[in-house]
Amino acid sequence: MKITIIGTGYVGLVSGACFAELGHEVLCIDKNKEKIRTLESGSIPFFEPGLAEIVKSNCHEGRLSFSTEIERGVEHGTVIFVAVDTPSKPTGEADLSSVENVAEQIASCLSREYRLIVEKSTVPVQTGQWLSETIRKHASPEADFDVASNPEFLREGTAVNDFLKPDRVVIGITSDRASSLLVKLYEPLNAPLLITDINSAELIKHSANAYLAMKISFINSIADICDLAGADVKKVARGIGLDRRIGMDFLNAGIGYGGSCFPKDVSAFINIAGEKGFDFNILKAVQEVNMTQHAIAVERLESIFGEGGVKGRRIALFGLSFKPNTDDLRNAPSLVLIGNLKAKGAVVSAYDPVAMDNARKIIPDGSIDYASDPYEAAAGADAVILVTEWREFAVLDFIRIKESMARPVFIDGRNMCDPSRMRAMGFEYSGIGRR
Repeated sequence: MKITIIGTGYVGLVSGACFAELGHEVLCIDKNKEKIRTLESGSIPFFEPGLAEIVKSNCHEGRLSFSTEIERGVEHGTVIFVAVDTPSKPTGEADLSSVENVAEQIASCLSREYRLIVEKSTVPVQTGQWLSETIRKHASPEADFDVASNPEFLREGTAVNDFLKPDRVVIGITSDRASSLLVKLYEPLNAPLLITDINSAELIKHSANAYLAMKISFINSIADICDLAGADVKKVARGIGLDRRIGMDFLNAGIGYGGSCFPKDVSAFINIAGEKGFDFNILKAVQEVNMTQHAIAVERLESIFGEGGVKGRRIALFGLSFKPNTDDLRNAPSLVLIGNLKAKGAVVSAYDPVAMDNARKIIPDGSIDYASDPYEAAAGADAVILVTEWREFAVLDFIRIKESMARPVFIDGRNMCDPSRMRAMGFEYSGIGRR
């Protein structure tokens, strides 16, 4: 099948490359000429395990190509996926201006030859209806098309596997013709198919992300109670996670969630509900807990150091990306930490396996010290904060780190280390809800 993907961010590029891997002929469109040149040269503009290999192989096999021309994309693909950004406005609602712009451009290129236009971006409920009306308004009277919704459930760091081995595929449609095309498209994955109306498909995506964010904020609140009560959140989480109705996933206490999805989607869902007349108090609390959690590491340091707090002290950060296996710093807790530490007069050093280049675009050299490895970051530091649970941090020579530090304070922001072992090595260890 011939497929067009409009937008080559995480969702668009992963989807395009994976559809090509399944044997489809895919054309990816993006208005950013530099990004298209990068892709055509055989590189990808962000880090995602396994993605570069399948982009390269499918380009070589002729199944994957790139362009900046939407007209060419509409001519190419029977199915056209819209995977452009829907960032948050200052009010928290989703900004659909890119979706609207793309819809108008698609509309101007439509003809009597049928096209299925599919929302892949995360959008508010009832966007499908608005999208259909927008395209109809700007298309010629004889244009033959349908609009569908096919929300993505890709996690940065495991996106390729998530696409090729999904828990489910959600398809929101208004016609049998659209349903038939999308079912055929996803058939090779042998995944459970959930076929719904478009409104339900749109709500499934927001509801899923909101629920996962809620689990994170819930366990972080339990961690606070554990600190006050002298309990261990790891044991509590295991005790409740073994209940099959709850499950262990997303019950990992820490310094809060970040990234491009959860913060944006929670804010957007609160606004969507408000527009429908529902006050989503649970999600407001989820958001508030997460904002509070970002500050907890600096509060711990202030308490440990006492008078003067972190002023003039060197604080090392292990990890900058919002999660491991990505170089994405959007809404990363590390950025909040760095801002708080700098505002209080601390000197900050940092190391991340892949996110250093992106970090320098946001926080230039000189504002903080970028280290070549964790050992350099920790040397002379008064404290280390483990921010991102990269696997390599679990196998560090912690004795070497401890001996190089001015004071061996270790704030484990992801509960990655064993408290007893760290204390036995001489660290002043503090986890999140750990004993």
